[in-house]
Amino acid sequence: MIAKLSVFLILCIGLVGFSPVKRMYKKDYYKTGKLKAEGWVKGTTKSGYWKFYHPNGKIAEQGHYTNNKRTKYWYFYNEKGSITKEGHYNKGSMANWWLYYDATGKIQHKCQLINGVKNGYCLKYKKEKLASAEKYSNGKKIKEWYSLSSFKKENSLSDLK
Repeated sequence: MIAKLSVFLILCIGLVGFSPVKRMYKKDYYKTGKLKAEGWVKGTTKSGYWKFYHPNGKIAEQGHYTNNKRTKYWYFYNEKGSITKEGHYNKGSMANWWLYYDATGKIQHKCQLINGVKNGYCLKYKKEKLASAEKYSNGKKIKEWYSLSSFKKENSLSDLK
């Protein structure tokens, strides 16, 4: 009986001392007073959706955090507000397919990445048309194809998923 009471008291004291970390919306500003970043934090840890801004007020990037690491899908923009790239993060590293845009906002190329390094295929575009396909292994280019038929002879289209 005394042992049960002791365990109960220890649990009660532990629960009283426990305070859950509150989720808050945070905003950071440049010295000029313009908004620099805004998003969700748990304590001091970024967790949830965040937006970052260029000094001119245009959005620079936006996406999700989990435990201070970028996760899910992110978008990046230049100082004029045009998209420059977009893609997936996995535990803080660029992963899966990433799309890269030229200054006019047209797709320049898209690549498969693992831990921020080209690893898989890159599809290159000219005037919004597929111009070539490249294959990479750990950041090193292995081969490039300039026609769909030559690509299909050596690869499976399902590899592009």
